[in-house]
Amino acid sequence: MGSPMWAVLKNFWHKLGSPKWFYQMSSRWLPWLSAITLGLLVWGLVWGLAYAPMDAKQGNSYRIIFLHVPASFLAMVGYYVMAIAGIVGLVWRMKMAMWVLRAAAPLGAVLTFISLFSGAIWGKPTWGTWWVWDARITSMLILLFLYLGVMALQNAFENEDSGNRASAVLTIVGMINIPIIYKSVEWWNTLHQGATIKFTEAPSMHMDMFKPLLLMIVTFYLLYALVLIMNLRCEILRHERRSQWVRELALNGKLL
Repeated sequence: MGSPMWAVLKNFWHKLGSPKWFYQMSSRWLPWLSAITLGLLVWGLVWGLAYAPMDAKQGNSYRIIFLHVPASFLAMVGYYVMAIAGIVGLVWRMKMAMWVLRAAAPLGAVLTFISLFSGAIWGKPTWGTWWVWDARITSMLILLFLYLGVMALQNAFENEDSGNRASAVLTIVGMINIPIIYKSVEWWNTLHQGATIKFTEAPSMHMDMFKPLLLMIVTFYLLYALVLIMNLRCEILRHERRSQWVRELALNGKLL
């Protein structure tokens, strides 16, 4: 019974490794994904910034959470995406996996910067300072350096394959930082508040605040997928620019 399903999954896996197939299929996905993401982003921002109730202790300053928390989530999730791509690229020598790693690195760096920057804005009225060497904040700063280090390694070698392998190894080693970020508020005495969302417990905030936050987290997942696909399409065109199928797309004006 499992044989047909395994054959389907194996066939899909091989297709994912095909730059031409992914580029053509993503051309169909992007218009729908873009429209859905934009609609949800507007909905979530308006709901969170204008209609969610004011916090009893923090007032309206807490509303930065609707940007800060989703960006922080995806900064960590994005690192796992890179690590998985790095493992696939090293073990199965799949070139598309290495291109995913390249496409994901700048996106993850931007999300990590947004997390740190929005956290600083939130910290000023809450803690009275823009920055403290808090365990959570410091480990997020290390995550930003890891993203930047991966990007630097990717471009530090004349041979791109060598850069891809080196950056994949750094990404995999750097995975140790992700559970440290997540558990930092539990392992150390920290100013940063505990996790708002836990899989084993009810959310620690009112549902009128939690619902728009959950919507923004889902939206950021879609936004991450959208930008990652667009970045990956650029990587595909850069590497396959001499291929016949890319030349045909260029002649027909269908590269975008």
